[in-house]
Amino acid sequence: MSADKKRQVAVVGGGWAGCAAAVALLDAGCDVTLFEAARTLGGRARAIETNGRLLDNGQHIMLGAYTDTLRLMRRVGVDPKRALLRLPLQMRYPAGDEGMDFVAPRLPAPLHMLVALLRARGLDRADKLALARFKTTARWMGWQLHNDCTVAELLVRYDQTERLNRLMWRPLCLAALNTPPERASAQVFLAVLRDSLGAKRAASDMLIPRVLLDALFPQAARRYLESRGAVVHTGRRIDALSPDGGTWIVRAGADTHTFDAVVLAAPPWQAAALLRSLDGTAGIVSRLDALDYEPIATVYLQYAAGVCLPLPFCALADAPRDNRWGQFVFDRGQLDPGQDGLLAVVISSADPAGDIGQEALAASVAAQLAAAFAQPALASPQWTRVITEKRATFACTPALDRPANTTGLAGLALAGDYTACDYPATLEAAVRSGVAAAAVITGSKR
Repeated sequence: MSADKKRQVAVVGGGWAGCAAAVALLDAGCDVTLFEAARTLGGRARAIETNGRLLDNGQHIMLGAYTDTLRLMRRVGVDPKRALLRLPLQMRYPAGDEGMDFVAPRLPAPLHMLVALLRARGLDRADKLALARFKTTARWMGWQLHNDCTVAELLVRYDQTERLNRLMWRPLCLAALNTPPERASAQVFLAVLRDSLGAKRAASDMLIPRVLLDALFPQAARRYLESRGAVVHTGRRIDALSPDGGTWIVRAGADTHTFDAVVLAAPPWQAAALLRSLDGTAGIVSRLDALDYEPIATVYLQYAAGVCLPLPFCALADAPRDNRWGQFVFDRGQLDPGQDGLLAVVISSADPAGDIGQEALAASVAAQLAAAFAQPALASPQWTRVITEKRATFACTPALDRPANTTGLAGLALAGDYTACDYPATLEAAVRSGVAAAAVITGSKR
């Protein structure tokens, strides 16, 4: 290849990892072609149309520590200050639903956590001492374990109280890892806590999207790419990849394309299907095949205009045995005036909830909200919609062998939230993976 010829790179998959890889490759001077099988970009973090409007297929809470995501949002023209509601680190329950209230004030770290602990309501002295002991010990250990274990085992080891486990650690584990504490990786959980409870105040802030997830990054990434000469194909499924000397053949139906390199940013089950026939990929394919998945259900409930909650989002005390499934509720009207009266309730690791049927689940969640907020009218929404992403994330279990961005094949890199890093399947993990895959292709350092 001549020195003045740009490297031709294909990105297969237009989720957050693929979009991040495409932007990073373009910025590194490559000619980029992005292929996405769906009609829109965004992957498993996207909007869908229902009841004549667009709704996200799930709610996300980001952290101020999501530096790569925030950087790329700015790079493609999204202003995080407008697109995201920034709140201090918190775990707040309705007064009629356990009543715990934990909020980190806007003070320098670690003072913000000390004051939050002293001011916390709904925790007694034993709970506060247990939380302080956990944070102190974890920080002393550098938020690292010699041998991974489950979150449940870690909590026993740190002598955490039953109330703290139920109102703090379990919901945080479900929200961050989408895996129950009894099966979730303690090491990955500690990495999340390092960047929340153990971080500087601004890094620990919670960032809640005000806009649809499509508008938060993928749509802007597409405009950025196309305005700079990249090609974006939606509705174009890639059927096969094959090396050809020093290039790669990418086949989509009857069409074939030749590229110098490929970033494979498809979901793990699709990536495995494309890699299976290639020599030297057996180890990667076995890791991909070994992944299990966890669902997330989001229950949308539309009420009359003006109906709102005391806060933009609240934790909920779930108790599946008592038909209380919701774990967090978001008041979409406080985030976007165009969604006045719309509440979104999230159920992570949602397999049991799905067994009762969508209509029964929505009715149960509405009754749960009415009781938690002492607002009987919340039991009777105008309409409901349950959106379940069955393979929302991989099951983040202890010592999980996640594949690297490198594949061992020249000119081929993997990108996705499932690749090896210290984060669970989050938007930040996806973006970091996309940037890392681009660096593999260009030979640059992260």
